[in-house]
Amino acid sequence: MKSIIGKRGDILVGDVIFLVLNLVFLSILVIFIVTKTNDSSIVEEKYAKQIALIIDSAKPVMRINLNMEDAIDKAQDANQNIAELVKINGNVVTVKLGEKGGYSYSFFNNVNVSTYLDNSNNKEYVLIINEKNSTK
Repeated sequence: MKSIIGKRGDILVGDVIFLVLNLVFLSILVIFIVTKTNDSSIVEEKYAKQIALIIDSAKPVMRINLNMEDAIDKAQDANQNIAELVKINGNVVTVKLGEKGGYSYSFFNNVNVSTYLDNSNNKEYVLIINEKNSTK
């Protein structure tokens, strides 16, 4: 028997396979995007960068109140201690909203910074910027 190549059915099978593979790829891409947009890592990155930029533009002896309501809500959903969301070690800001991970971002301003949760408003963090003591 002769096999007949080039009939219309061959084209249809190739197109169906191509469409199925594209649908699988696009569905995986959509699932990835949806999970990343709802993840706390974006909020961690946002606040770490925002705090670093605020510190870079701040002058010594400043007190800054930063509303972090959405980050505090996400941390409470993950049963995190909201008093320890923002940590500053040297010139690196770290925001950690969950048990694992966290996002760190450095700033350039040569100052001492302390942070704490505002007691009067539990949705704000307070940044205290002071001059760095230089030792000669």
